[in-house]
Amino acid sequence: MALANTYVQVYGKLGDVFQHLAQGQAPEKFTVQYLKDLGFASTNFRAVIPLLKALGFLSDEGVPTSRYLEYRNVALSRQVMGAALRDAYGDLFTIRANPAPTDRKLIEGKFRSAHNVSANVAKLMASTFYALLDLADLTPAVVPAPEDEKPLKTPPPPANDKGEGTPPPHPRHSPTLHYNIQIHLPATKDVEVFNAIFKSLKEHLLD
Repeated sequence: MALANTYVQVYGKLGDVFQHLAQGQAPEKFTVQYLKDLGFASTNFRAVIPLLKALGFLSDEGVPTSRYLEYRNVALSRQVMGAALRDAYGDLFTIRANPAPTDRKLIEGKFRSAHNVSANVAKLMASTFYALLDLADLTPAVVPAPEDEKPLKTPPPPANDKGEGTPPPHPRHSPTLHYNIQIHLPATKDVEVFNAIFKSLKEHLLD
């Protein structure tokens, strides 16, 4: 986990700073002069640079990172800040998943014990964190599924010669029963016997 030890005394102005970051073009290198060009000439704003590095917005050399560029997408800037806070202040989120103003004393105590700082510095660290929290959305961003992962639609049935869809198959007929009757004739030469047998068959089976 992590717990950034950077802070600014001008935490009340962090909203303005990040608004300029989102609206302006990312510089090749983020410097004190660039802060001055944005209108933040006071020396108190110099602490913004190490804070941006702790949040993953700048590399150690001060070069804007992909997170900095993603933050410039105003539709996602709050989610980007939320992810940055989870990375930089992970230890706080193990204490409170969604820190509230009522948790301030608890969070100040965490800063003070983790970094062995005075009560005043711990308050500044907590105030910096809460100022950033106001700019963040801790809900993970929903990313739409790529086109090749979307469910495929069932293609329509092929058309026949008339341009109509193939009709559904005909239902099957119910099974029919057939009877096979075998007759064993007696060994006799009396024609009347055969006539009587066939007459009986006609009366009982055929009619």
